[in-house]
Amino acid sequence: MTQTLTDGTLRTVVITGASRGIGHAVARRFLAEGWRVITCARADVPPECKRVPNWAIHIPTDLFDPASSTAFVEQVNALLGDEPLHALINNAGVSPKTPYRERLGVLNGPIDGWKQVFELNFFAPLRLARGFASALHRGQGAVVNVTSIAGHYVHPFAGSAYSTSKAALSGLTREMAVEFAQLGVRVNAVAPGEIRTEMVSAEYEALVPRIPLDRMGTTEDVAGTIYRLCTDDFSYVTGTEVFVTGGQHLY
Repeated sequence: MTQTLTDGTLRTVVITGASRGIGHAVARRFLAEGWRVITCARADVPPECKRVPNWAIHIPTDLFDPASSTAFVEQVNALLGDEPLHALINNAGVSPKTPYRERLGVLNGPIDGWKQVFELNFFAPLRLARGFASALHRGQGAVVNVTSIAGHYVHPFAGSAYSTSKAALSGLTREMAVEFAQLGVRVNAVAPGEIRTEMVSAEYEALVPRIPLDRMGTTEDVAGTIYRLCTDDFSYVTGTEVFVTGGQHLY
């Protein structure tokens, strides 16, 4: 069923990092709910997704590169014209490892690697939120930043640069919520815990006993939470970070 407003406007969402994992599940959820979906990622989306009528456009974009981020914003704003944007999902992120899949901490790894992590995990969401602020204002829309449980606790596998960038994104969410409220735009965050994706390796299974619900989460678990935060059911919720962790954050 197509999701339209009383004036006939189709609800539109922009999702980053949508070619796989959580981002792809988020795109599928919004499509299932009848939204028009605009996405970006460094990789292309599966061919079958392009045949879905409401998947309006996928733009290959390197959010590590500020110029590529700016070009994406400009292209989407040109596509929207005077139309509103109803949701922005800042999902794209990176958690680098050593060639031996060792955790990158404070004492190992190049400082330039930290700068790259922050460029994608922190500055790209900031750039996109600023770039789409006018369109979100027209739509009285919502922003959801995807943070992480690792932004609140020292994680055994997530590196220090990733964890601190996600902690910074949590702080940015609060700051954005206050400023964007003046535009009629809500800003919240979703902090996933251990989510089963193609990026999760076998050692993560050792963390399951510390999850009260006794399982890893699914990408659909995260996508459903993100979707609901963008609906009218949460019209009085802003500046909030929702933990999608199966209770893991309680320890």
